[in-house]
Amino acid sequence: MTNPMGRFAALDFETADHGRDSACSVGIIVVEGTTVVEKGHFLIRPPRPHILFSYIHGITWAHVQNQPTFGELWPTAAKLLDGVEFIAAHAAAFDRGVLYACCATAGLPRPVHPFYCTVSMARKAWGVKPTKLPNVAQFLGLPLKHHDAESDALACAGIVIAARQQGRPLWGKLNPARY
Repeated sequence: MTNPMGRFAALDFETADHGRDSACSVGIIVVEGTTVVEKGHFLIRPPRPHILFSYIHGITWAHVQNQPTFGELWPTAAKLLDGVEFIAAHAAAFDRGVLYACCATAGLPRPVHPFYCTVSMARKAWGVKPTKLPNVAQFLGLPLKHHDAESDALACAGIVIAARQQGRPLWGKLNPARY
């Protein structure tokens, strides 16, 4: 039975370097209405072996050197997006940009789902400032291990769930990408 609130996915990428195509981890959380129904967390071998941002997320080349590339992983991981109405992400323009850049580098079609930004959602729904993910998670009482892609995606899903439970509109829809 389909939930009247619909199905969505929350997504978070961690990147290896400044290149948008350098995803080294992705977390995907699928929600039906207000219930988490699927979780996925994947390590990804980025296109370049130097992991500049290890100091942020703790992922090193040793963690990812034997993992699939984005092009190898995405056809399987993308199945989590089947049937979702939209994708939510915190600072969604960044995660959408990573997803689209990785798809372009891998020669894969990019998802056509609309993206919603939980930064805008938190700011407009509750007036939270600052709107960094740890601040919003703390405000809503959500657990968070920041810069762990699965934990960040789960917190992002929690923001949308909280908005739904409180009957708030889902602000923050991004304009279609021009990427």
